[in-house]
Amino acid sequence: MSENNPGRYIVAFEIGSSKVRGAVGVVDNAGVVDVIAVEEEKIIDKVRYGCIQNIDISNSLRLVIERLEAYPAIEPREITGVYVALGGRSLSSSMVDTSISLSEETEITMPLIQDLVAKARATIGADRDVVEVVPVRFTVDNKLQNNPVGTFGTQIGARMMVLSCAQQIKRMLRRVINDRLALDINGYIPRPLAEAEIVLTDDERRLGCMFVDFGAETTTVAIYRQGYPVYVATLPMGSRNITLDLTSLNYLEERAEEIKKVSGNALPQDPTRRRQGLDGIDYTEINNYVHARADEIVANIIAQLGYAGMKDSELPGGIVIVGGGARLRGFNELLANQSKLKVRQGAVSANVRITDGSIHGSEMIDVISVISAAAEMPDVPCMTELPEDTYQDHRPESYEDFEPESEGEGVSRIGSLDDEPDRATKEDKDRVKKEKEKRKENEDDNSADSRSSILESLRHRISNMFNDNSEFIQ
Repeated sequence: MSENNPGRYIVAFEIGSSKVRGAVGVVDNAGVVDVIAVEEEKIIDKVRYGCIQNIDISNSLRLVIERLEAYPAIEPREITGVYVALGGRSLSSSMVDTSISLSEETEITMPLIQDLVAKARATIGADRDVVEVVPVRFTVDNKLQNNPVGTFGTQIGARMMVLSCAQQIKRMLRRVINDRLALDINGYIPRPLAEAEIVLTDDERRLGCMFVDFGAETTTVAIYRQGYPVYVATLPMGSRNITLDLTSLNYLEERAEEIKKVSGNALPQDPTRRRQGLDGIDYTEINNYVHARADEIVANIIAQLGYAGMKDSELPGGIVIVGGGARLRGFNELLANQSKLKVRQGAVSANVRITDGSIHGSEMIDVISVISAAAEMPDVPCMTELPEDTYQDHRPESYEDFEPESEGEGVSRIGSLDDEPDRATKEDKDRVKKEKEKRKENEDDNSADSRSSILESLRHRISNMFNDNSEFIQ
């Protein structure tokens, strides 16, 4: 990429139960994604099981936006639109069989495929939003066809996986991103499919494998066969359940989380051996709690195979796991022992470039995957470039205007655009612009007051100096 043509900028948000993340990536003409900036803010009790509960989370997102805009590789640009990850407890899949009968032998065209997709979408109730429709298998005159377009027949059928979520998920995202931040939502990206796309190998998807995202409050399972996702489910349990169990031992949640991360072990402990730490903590008791809850989570992960109507022998590709919970000592080994499948830790594929050494790809898979998926979607601008003589006045000198949440508290296989992307209204944008201008005026006033105060102090000191020396002058 040349300086004159830096490429297409993509901005992504991932809103989780314990933190919000924002990232910026640049896609060059060859389609290579370069992640150039990632920022995050910790949150408490603003998001539960993937759904925003308190729109004050906009303050945390605003901080993330300002920090991203301050990156040298991004200035002098203003973020105007974002791609948003969708996940959470309500995210689930269903397999749908649809077909169209033709009056005579007809060429199968893309409009016919789109009609099948529309029929599959229509099977989902009005109380849920369709996130993605993924074709798994096509038949023409009852014969399997990997690519039916261009074939001829009198009947075309398809099996499709329809991914949907509760309507409240998108509704709350619009309230925060459109209304509060005056940003456009350029597209919704189903996070588990996006993550699996940059973590799984082609061989794993084709052979059959299970992808697991072990998060703070939820654990998402996606099963792949013959290259396509055939089952997705989200379990309402995550690594925070282990932390909360440890609070029953009279620890505050923050301390329990620290103990879990530093000394927790998901593997079963020897009951005859007690391990007492120098800090007075009985780590044998701690890890009995950790193992008990980890064992329950593993059992629920493995149970998804049965719910998908499959056997472990159908997943020779094994299990690939990501998420903060997957870093718990012994968890992956416990999962391998119980499932009898090989388990590996997921990592960002070589198709995504991370030039900033401070960005740890394995820990940022969630938001990086959104950028990668958005790169395959139609180009919708995420940024506008500000004039060089004004961009420095666009943003306050510090982030103190917004207090962070209290610490004490093209067709893509992934991602979908609604018929119209969610756009912030002109009134929303004008309101946010006025807020920025007001903050700038306050800063200028404060700066002027400060200069005035300094001048007055200087005058006073000079006057006193002359008064003190007046007797010598006489």
